[in-house]
Amino acid sequence: MSGKDFIHLFRKLYIPIVNSEFAASIREHRGMSDEKYIKRKFKKRFGRFPDLNSPTTFNEKLQWMKLYDRRPIYTRMVDKYAVRDFVKERIGEEYLIPMLGVWDSPEQIDFSSLPDRFVLKPNHDSGSIVICKDKKTFDAEKAVSELKKTFRHNYYLKSREWPYKDVKKKIIAEEYVEDAETGELRDYKFLTFGGVPKIMFIATERQNKTVGVRFDFFDMEFNHLPIISGPPNADVPPAKPAHFDLMKELAKKLAEGTPQVRVDFYEANGKVYFGEMTLFHHGGFCPFVPDEWDRTLGDWISLPEFGETKENSQ
Repeated sequence: MSGKDFIHLFRKLYIPIVNSEFAASIREHRGMSDEKYIKRKFKKRFGRFPDLNSPTTFNEKLQWMKLYDRRPIYTRMVDKYAVRDFVKERIGEEYLIPMLGVWDSPEQIDFSSLPDRFVLKPNHDSGSIVICKDKKTFDAEKAVSELKKTFRHNYYLKSREWPYKDVKKKIIAEEYVEDAETGELRDYKFLTFGGVPKIMFIATERQNKTVGVRFDFFDMEFNHLPIISGPPNADVPPAKPAHFDLMKELAKKLAEGTPQVRVDFYEANGKVYFGEMTLFHHGGFCPFVPDEWDRTLGDWISLPEFGETKENSQ
């Protein structure tokens, strides 16, 4: 299969599945335990049920963590507002994108207080951002309407990522950041295991609606790895970020004390910024190509000996 054929297949099959899953989860969740829902969705994606008694793959172990590793600190990590204090405590405030405001609902947003360029983020989900590059042409009414839709969503229901259940919903405004050299804000995502980063990927073309987002995986020596998980690789692999080693050290500090967590950074105009922390990469429902990487990453996760019992994790 050629690269163009793969991209076409990805857009035709994978993207519609992802976009339809939230609505499907709403229909199916009533009266269904987390374990039952996870098993059903896992089988739909992988063609088999997960082994939750003796999980071995990366995706299986993420499902186990959803059910049995429920430390309250995880809610703080995924809350895009509360995590700012967490980051400040662990690595310092200088790595945070400056915040311009915070509100309890979209209707409360004070657009008059915001500069010409800014970004609006709900703190309780992933990916639902509003970007303003020019306030003169910005449709504030449409932005509020879109954010109100997001506020009605319970992100937990999509993949049963329980840390999102207790996030108190807010809207935060941050400064708009763009790298002058690349013309975008590339996302550097480090997967850590036992607090140690072992693999990462770079998300490029995130705002390019023609090309679509691309993921490229690298080891900790920045060797490009033959992995596809989600979007396809870029036509030309992205260059090594100038602060690659610094990002590794910061990821290690933020991930300390966790069996597994993904820590994201941006690099723009010579400066590193924290992005977010993700406990369940793609919800634990994204295959790897080749699939041997699912087992390799799974081997890197040492599951804790503690956690909630099956009965009280539902």
